[in-house]
Amino acid sequence: QVQLVESGGGLVQPGGSLRLSCAASGFTFSVNAMRWYRQAPGKEREYVAHISSGGDTTAYADSVKGRFTISRDNAKNTVYLQMTSLKPEDTAVYYCNRVIGGYWGQGTQVTVSS
Repeated sequence: QVQLVESGGGLVQPGGSLRLSCAASGFTFSVNAMRWYRQAPGKEREYVAHISSGGDTTAYADSVKGRFTISRDNAKNTVYLQMTSLKPEDTAVYYCNRVIGGYWGQGTQVTVSS
């Protein structure tokens, strides 16, 4: 069955960096576009970034553009989210998503606080 397992979250100070990983299994990863979403307390889940199956096309929410970078390693069945210049408003649970079929991971908590 499809499994998406996020990792790499944690507590970081404002201005710091984190790299999230999402390990995929149970499907042909290399032909699937992937996305990252996030959900802050009391707010709806929101789109963060998109990457095409081959990794040649990426897109970002305006709120993270220039600070976050999505990438993937199809040999490792893993998608990444490199986050830099983190702000308190980036605090959320971050979720990995397979675009087709709407599969989700369990999420990883990112907290940006001094």
